[in-house]
Amino acid sequence: MSTDLARWQFATTSIYHFLFVPVTIGLAFLVALLQTSWYRGGDPVYRRLTRFFGTLLLINVAIGVVTGLVQEFKFGMNWSSYSREVGNIFGGPLAMEGLLAFFLESTFLGLWIFGWDRLSKKVHLACIWLVAGATMLSAAFIMAANSWMQHPVGYVMNARHQPQLNNIAALFTNPVFLWSYIHALLASLVTGSLVMLAVSAWHLRRKRECGAFTRTATVSLVVLIPSLILALFVGSELGVVEDTYQPMKIAAAEAEWNTCDSHCPFSAFQIGGGVNDQNPTRILKIPSLLSLLATNNLDGRVQGINQLQAESVKQYGPGNYVPNVFIQYWSMRVMAYLAAMMLAFAVWGAWLLGRRRLGDSTWFLRIAPWAVLAPFLANTAGWMLTENGR
Repeated sequence: MSTDLARWQFATTSIYHFLFVPVTIGLAFLVALLQTSWYRGGDPVYRRLTRFFGTLLLINVAIGVVTGLVQEFKFGMNWSSYSREVGNIFGGPLAMEGLLAFFLESTFLGLWIFGWDRLSKKVHLACIWLVAGATMLSAAFIMAANSWMQHPVGYVMNARHQPQLNNIAALFTNPVFLWSYIHALLASLVTGSLVMLAVSAWHLRRKRECGAFTRTATVSLVVLIPSLILALFVGSELGVVEDTYQPMKIAAAEAEWNTCDSHCPFSAFQIGGGVNDQNPTRILKIPSLLSLLATNNLDGRVQGINQLQAESVKQYGPGNYVPNVFIQYWSMRVMAYLAAMMLAFAVWGAWLLGRRRLGDSTWFLRIAPWAVLAPFLANTAGWMLTENGR
């Protein structure tokens, strides 16, 4: 019971913390773009927009730091045994994040906040770009630590039978890290872009500074569409990597109880499919799509949950190695379906923008402030898929 409570507490803290992380990464990049436009053209409108969205960035940074500190404490409070066991490895990237990325971010963010009209325009612009780079660097160290938990590399077992890091380069060339880090950055750009688009739409609907907020809507759509397309591609490739190192995660994500040798279908949704339900009713099966997502081949083989459970028992001893299939199955679909809906919405916005009708589209402007919920739900579903299946 205490273990379950610790898991719920840590999961709740982590989910709450990650509501602010992608906003910080995405908005820092977008604010840097706005300030670059002001630096190059001297238009005071871009200066006002930079300061406006820069304020939203500062609020998210502050809350993200506070929630992140609580999360750090829980490594020692909730999972002290785990921290002692893998601290030789796991602590390295966390220390690098705190001592390098966080201090880099906070230092130049402070210079940026108090440097208006004190620093030269070029130095001040460099500060916000360094902040944007530091947020991405911070994510790299955190994702390196998380990826090691997904696929341990670069270590040996020491005399006390504890894993000890012996190749730090392996942490940052881990295939799981390379794909998951890029995926996290793209998800952050999507989140930041939709936040900017939602705020812009809210003002456009109320006819407040339409010229200014049409510009930020344009910037957000220009970043949003390619980021979503790339995120879908990278997510697909990450699935192939996961099938290589964590096949149980992929099998559970489709509730594939028995091995499928080739042309494995992907169900759009199903009824049933819980931990013990091995005969769910699958609706709208798409031929060969699961094989493609898991192996990059239409005739690829996907191992089943039952066979993987038997292999795990043989390798690690008696135990239940099956994750919560219901969570795996629906987390993947919530993430994928919301991404597709966001892309359709972004294309709609781009079409309206191209026809100079964005500011007059009542329905688009009404939906946009609510559409901002989609990336937060998709990000949470992605982490549930990742961690529940680990």
